[in-house]
Amino acid sequence: MLRRSSLSFISVLAAGLAVAAVAHAEVSVAVDGVQRIALRGQAASVIVANPRIADVTVADANTLFITGKGYGVTEVVVVDAIGRTLFQNRVVVTGGQPGSVRVWRGAQPTEMVCASSCAPSVRTAGADGAPAAATPTP
Repeated sequence: MLRRSSLSFISVLAAGLAVAAVAHAEVSVAVDGVQRIALRGQAASVIVANPRIADVTVADANTLFITGKGYGVTEVVVVDAIGRTLFQNRVVVTGGQPGSVRVWRGAQPTEMVCASSCAPSVRTAGADGAPAAATPTP
């Protein structure tokens, strides 16, 4: 009997350590990309440290989608109804696909998508480097 309870304790301890290791991993997503996150409980609150870098869509109580909005690093925290942390990770938003560049004209950056030629992207960065509305190129 003692041996059986010891094995159960070790299994529970190992599972707890695995959850703790996953809880502080880093999530990487491209600008305008999306990453699906499955939660181990039902989310009650979602906090995004910098919503200019990433956004979170709650699909249902156990599923989130993190969308990259601007280059940088932020943190996303999800808690359940009694305040237990279900998810707490750094979110790193990186450049999108190969073939895109940022062109600076004075203090105004423009995102360009390049194949055989370059054209302004739908997403143009503002003066602070954060995404803003697209502007026509003269």
